[in-house]
Order: sequence, then structure tokens, then C-alpha cells
Amino acid sequence: LMWFPFLDVIPDMMLGLMCFLSFGSYYCYDNPASLIRTFIEVMKIDNTRYNLLYSLYSWPNVILSLIGGVLLDRYLGVRFGTVVFSVFVTFGQLIFALGGIFDSFILMLVGRFVFGIGGESLAVAQNAYAVMWFKGKELNMVFGLLLSISRVGSTVNMNVNSKMFDSFSFITDQPKRLGLVLFVGFGWCVLSLLAAVALGLFDKRAAKITKRKEGEGERISLRDIKDFSLALWLVFFVCVFYYVTVFPFIGLATVFLEDKYGFPAHIANIVNSLVYLISAGVSPVFGIAVDKTGFNLIWLNFGIIATLGCHAAFAFGSGSAFIPYLAMIGMGLAYSILACALWPLVAFLVPEHQLGTAYGIMQSVQNLGLAIVPLIAGAIVDHKGYLLLETFFCTCLCVALICGVLLYVIDLTSEGTLNLSAWARHRLEKEKE
Repeated sequence: LMWFPFLDVIPDMMLGLMCFLSFGSYYCYDNPASLIRTFIEVMKIDNTRYNLLYSLYSWPNVILSLIGGVLLDRYLGVRFGTVVFSVFVTFGQLIFALGGIFDSFILMLVGRFVFGIGGESLAVAQNAYAVMWFKGKELNMVFGLLLSISRVGSTVNMNVNSKMFDSFSFITDQPKRLGLVLFVGFGWCVLSLLAAVALGLFDKRAAKITKRKEGEGERISLRDIKDFSLALWLVFFVCVFYYVTVFPFIGLATVFLEDKYGFPAHIANIVNSLVYLISAGVSPVFGIAVDKTGFNLIWLNFGIIATLGCHAAFAFGSGSAFIPYLAMIGMGLAYSILACALWPLVAFLVPEHQLGTAYGIMQSVQNLGLAIVPLIAGAIVDHKGYLLLETFFCTCLCVALICGVLLYVIDLTSEGTLNLSAWARHRLEKEKE
């Protein structure tokens, strides 16, 4: 017990390590977005090839989102699996940075693919740790905090990398200068890897002291798909058609803001980071609000409509400088609201033994969209311009809204539980007991 003398402070320490576990991966995920103009000019690529940096991150997760939980539960274990996924993230960022040093865009693409192998599965491992340590009344707050800290990593990346690249002006070879900036992200990944190792060591020791039994985890079985309802598939469609209008847009938003509104690069990055900054601050608040009020489908459709309004402002609004600030703040609020309302819906639609399969398919479909849409978005910008790009995003949001409204109608006509108030849902759960 000597190296574990204060058991009462261990949960707080573990929470701190969990928060830092994904900081490196979130910092590095949007490295391309924070330096988009630099990537395009220095690596001599167009928008379509630039968006391969995001597409290749998502492709491995079309499959890994399904099997990542199985790997953790049945083969690797949460402790070892977390370290393995952190190694993939760290090694992928290293290859990505070396692609800059050696002026090789192909090497950069390989790095992003390897980075993607670990990125999403590391988030699954982080969630598994959170459930093990905080299952109960604190869990919603913990998930909100983990999301907030992760978005802090994204916000820091958006606001420092462009300035860092400019400050390294003493390095005249621009690809090497770009690689050096990316090596900073590698450093953050190394620190997150150390957090993964520390988590494993402390968790193993704590399990022995408290005689904690290891859970079996959720089962993943593709045979469960035949039992999925129309409402669940509509939830999947909302997920994919909504998220493809947020992350691919952020990946291109810096140059969009520079070209349409005349913002300097550092201001464009600040405005682009507002989505993540707002999300980091309000996600726990909206999580509590949805928990306390219920009415998930009302919140869900409001989030879709608000995001549609933001993209419409970019598409059809004037070139006034205040529009990007309002639209990005609005998108950050809407994105947080939708996330808090959307993801719990799965638990209302499937039995507990099918949760792993349902969430795995939901994340796989989401990553399939995030693998394909960046390539479409890049091609639209290269050949047609930003107006058609925003029209495309608005169309995707209209599809998401149609699915959201259909969900509401199905729930209303079938006396479902998706849009119950928190009080009514609590009463229903009491009756089942």
C-alpha cells in the first residue's frame, strides 16, 4: 500500500489522467485545419488532396469502431489496450511530422492513417475507464468534463500552430518548418501516452486494494442488427448527416474565412476554434440540462435547425465580419446540444446486451461519412466554390432534420420513450422496477 497511501484522492487523480489521456490526440486531429493554407502551399496540394488527411483518419475507424470494444473487453484488456492505442496515436503523429521534415505528402498520409487506427479506439478506452471509476450519479458530469478537456486540446491547436509556424521563420526550408510544428503535437502525444501508462499502473493497484471485479463489457454481435428498429436507424442517419456538416467544415473553414471575409490567418484560426471553445465550456451544462428536462427529440431537432441556420448564414449572408463570429458561436452551442441529446437515444431503443453493437454501428456509420464527405467537400471547393459547399452542407442538414422529425412522429404515434420528460422517464423506470 505504500505507493497508494491516500485512497480518497485516487478518483480525482484518475480523472485528471483520464482528461489528459486524449488531449494529445484531440490536439493533433485538427493540425491540418489550423495550418490548411500552409499545407496547401508548402506541400503543393489542392483542397481534395488536403482533405485526404481527414478521410484517411476515418477509414480505419469504419471497422475499428465495431471491433475496438471487443479488443478491449476480450483480448487486450482496458489497461493494455489503452497503451496500445496511445502508441498508435503517438507513432502516427511521428510519421505525420516526418512527412513534413522529408517533404513527403505520402508519408503524411500514412501517418494520418496510423493515427486514425488509435484515435477513436483511444476514446473508447477513455470511456471504459470513466465507467469503471465513476459509474453512478457522477458519470454524466465526468463525460462532460472529458469532452470539455478534449475540446480544449482542439482549441489550443487552432490558436497556436499558425503563430508557431511563423515564429520558426529562422528555418527557411518550409516543409521542415511545418514538420517541426507537427513535432510539437508529437510531444503532446508522448505525454498522453505516459498518462495511459500511469492510468494502467494505478488502476491495477487500485483493483487489487479494493478487490474490484473486472466487468465483462458489452457484447458486439452483428446478428443483433436484424432486431434494430426503424427509429434506431433514423438515429444513425441523424448522426452521420449531422456530423459531416461540422468536422469537414471545420477542416476547411480557415481558408473559407480568409477568402470570403478577408480575415488574416491568425484571426481565421481564432474564429474557426470558437466551435470547440464553446463546446468545451457548455457541453457539461447542456448535458445536465438534457438530464434534468428530458425531451431529447426537441433538443435534437433544435440543434439541427440551429446548425442549419449557421450554414445558411455562411451561404447566403452578406460579407459582414460579424457573421462568422455569430455563426461559429451558434454552431458550437448547437453541436453541444445535439451531442447531449443524440447519443443517449440509443440506450432508450435497444436492450442493454445490444448497446455495444448499436453504438459500434453508429460510430462506424459516422466514420464512413467522415471518410467520404471531406473528399466531396474538397472537390466542391476546388471546382465549384464555397457557395455550393455550403449548399451541400445545408442539404445534409435538411436530411438530418427530416430524420429527426420522423423520429418525433414515430415516437409520438407509438407511445415511445424518446421524448419523455425527465420526470416521466424516471416514473416509468420506477414502475419497471
